[in-house]
Amino acid sequence: MAERSTAAVDVADNSGDEPLTAETDKAEQATADGVAKTEEQDAPAQEEAADTAETGTHLSPATSSPPELHSGHKLARRYRLEECVTRLDGFSSWRAVDEKLRRAVGVHLLPADHPRARSVLAAARSSALLGDPRFVQVLDAVEENELVYVVHEWLPDATELTALLAASSLEAHDAYQMVSQVSFAMAAAHREGLAHLRLTPSAVLRTSTGQWRIRGLAVNAALRGISSDTPQRTDTEAIGALLYASLTQRWPYENDAYGLSGLPKGVGLIAPDQVRAGVHRGLAELAMRALANDGATASRQEPPCTTPEDLVKAIGEMPKIRPPEPAFTAPPEYQRTTYQQGNYGRTGVATQPVPAPPPPLQSRTGKALKWAVSALLIAALGLGSWQLADALMDRGKDDGTDTTHTTDGGEKGEKKPAAPLAVSGAQEYVAEGSAQAAGEVGKTYDGDRSTFWRTKSFLDGPKMVIKPGVGIVYDLGSAKDVSAATIGLRYSGDHTTVSLYASDSLSPGAVSGLKQIGPQAKTLKDSAEIKADKPVRTRYVLVWLTALPHAGQDGYSGAGYKQGITEVKFTG
Repeated sequence: MAERSTAAVDVADNSGDEPLTAETDKAEQATADGVAKTEEQDAPAQEEAADTAETGTHLSPATSSPPELHSGHKLARRYRLEECVTRLDGFSSWRAVDEKLRRAVGVHLLPADHPRARSVLAAARSSALLGDPRFVQVLDAVEENELVYVVHEWLPDATELTALLAASSLEAHDAYQMVSQVSFAMAAAHREGLAHLRLTPSAVLRTSTGQWRIRGLAVNAALRGISSDTPQRTDTEAIGALLYASLTQRWPYENDAYGLSGLPKGVGLIAPDQVRAGVHRGLAELAMRALANDGATASRQEPPCTTPEDLVKAIGEMPKIRPPEPAFTAPPEYQRTTYQQGNYGRTGVATQPVPAPPPPLQSRTGKALKWAVSALLIAALGLGSWQLADALMDRGKDDGTDTTHTTDGGEKGEKKPAAPLAVSGAQEYVAEGSAQAAGEVGKTYDGDRSTFWRTKSFLDGPKMVIKPGVGIVYDLGSAKDVSAATIGLRYSGDHTTVSLYASDSLSPGAVSGLKQIGPQAKTLKDSAEIKADKPVRTRYVLVWLTALPHAGQDGYSGAGYKQGITEVKFTG
């Protein structure tokens, strides 16, 4: 039986607004939370036409004025507005502070009588129900005091794709990771009935850990009154445009957009490898398949991808693109001494004249010193040989009991103790369906066993039925040898089955394609230990739960088959 869920609202099909006007794409300038900075003015007609022509979407009108608010204003006695980053088309967007949790957040504001207020609330609440960590999460959606506001995550450490492409095109591995993670995320969203409809370079962010996040799912389109008769086609073509731009640093349409130059007018859609040399052929063909529309065809006559699910399948059929080898860094030049006078490959470097070394000891004193040193060496060799022979004879007389010989360094043959490995970040891994508690992952490595990440309550168990499993991917900061793990568990009883896998990123593909670290652990206690026969070198480690014990009511968590992770420790 499935866990409880709520039907999602498809904003693209239910906005109910007639197409009249639109804001301009050029009005957007990137900010830390991904909302555009714009001037308070109407969009030019030609920009409006370009937007609708490229995306196949429809824009609805807005007649209300944006709320007159100022920095320092508080919403719900909790969210303090700090800086207005957007004021456009009857709504405004702010960087704010959640004074209760002491963290930065983003806030969208519009009057309650705004013609799109109802659809914005519906889109925000539907997006919040998805709970997928690959999207910037909606934290609150409220109507009060004649205002409608939506609160969402603020990611100060993330860089949007617009800024990355302003510097250069992406490497093949980075472009592969981007299109893979975005396609998988959008396929999951469409399975829940949610569309983005405004998937632009400013809506895609790369965090400091290399994970790609998508912001504005359903909400950005609702704020601007955008709808589409073919939402899956719209989002798929947008992903193709993102990949095309990442490979070529050009926008795949005639009009310039998002700081990128468009294609030459009159030539139509040309393949990425014809725009820039050295483009990965497989990724170029994938971009063309996603963009194939209205008569355009992909190279090699492959069938076009019309849904994010089609893109996921096409990516799965591609050979995996490995990250580039790290660039060799030349060692620093050593300061030359009187014993290092050569150039060592450095041409054109003047060397100082070196005085001739003094002649060897040829006097009587020197000869006597050499004979004395030789005699000491012979005596030392003889003493060592005698001690070795005596030790071998003692071993022959041994009655079978183990004898330990110690040295100043400690016990002979002593193994080096396992070193603990620090965790620099983590993310919940969602194989199917929705996330469990994406915002609580940090509590599993905060050093406090009283805090925890917990799954939802399932009706079937102990072995999970509705999902293949649930888990968390941990980032060790860099590649390290992992030999063991201790996982603290919230509940005991029945049994909990835990496995450990080496992952290639915070958002890996199927678990079946990962390398397992050590044997599977099955425990009835409140902790599980996994030890590998030999260390596995990896940066990312997946803790994977496939069977959960039964536990009773616990706070807001109802009775059922569930488990929580209190503290995870890895050793090398």
